[in-house]
Amino acid sequence: MEENPRVAKADLEVQKLISQKRIKDSDDRKVSSEIFDKSTLQVLYKLANHGYLDLLNGAISTGKEANVLKGIKDDGSIVAVKIYRIATSDFKKMQYYIAGDPRFNVRSSNKRQLINNWVNKEFRNLTRLKDAGVNVPEAITSLNNVLIIEFIGDDDGNPAPTVKNLPPKNPNDFYEKLVNQMDRFINKANLIHGDLSSYNILNFDEEPVIIDVSQSVVRDHIIANELLERDIKNISLEFSKMGVDTSIEDLTIRLIKD
Repeated sequence: MEENPRVAKADLEVQKLISQKRIKDSDDRKVSSEIFDKSTLQVLYKLANHGYLDLLNGAISTGKEANVLKGIKDDGSIVAVKIYRIATSDFKKMQYYIAGDPRFNVRSSNKRQLINNWVNKEFRNLTRLKDAGVNVPEAITSLNNVLIIEFIGDDDGNPAPTVKNLPPKNPNDFYEKLVNQMDRFINKANLIHGDLSSYNILNFDEEPVIIDVSQSVVRDHIIANELLERDIKNISLEFSKMGVDTSIEDLTIRLIKD
């Protein structure tokens, strides 16, 4: 069967990105071969054609379900390009977090459609959080299984590390900033993160930036209280280990408003 010319063109464009975009080491090449299926190539080509990115420049993070790459725009500015992988995503988990969310009416078991809704969910969560003043990356655009968001890092293109990889110099000060962000997240944006830990908080110049909000649910979701309890437990225990005088009870009192 003759290849669709749009797919062929997209493949050519992305292969040019891969070969010319300083993706040089073996890990980056492995990532490239795993995530760039024909559908994703078409999506990336469309996004590039609309000016959202021009170059791909290596991996920021890799995971079972998604890879985050650096995208370079024509003006030299950097964005983060999050690509969800159809083949390895946990669809049962996605359905668990989407089912019961009044913002989505997902009845189809089609995996690609479910991922597209998952990406839309993350985009909408980021926008809602940003509007509430929560320190999260700005959502720029999304299309199918690709999400483009603000790059969090320095001017040289070095991404901000997670708290897990770079604990704060002053844990008490950082903790207070984080609790303020969590308060806005929960009580102003009316969302629950659902997977909050030192792996999903960036340490950007000693300021917390919360990431990975695709699974975040609205406050009245059937599993919201369960997820909130888990988030509070994770953060209180992790920062207690850093020497912060806190507890699950104390953090619960500070975050759960009557």
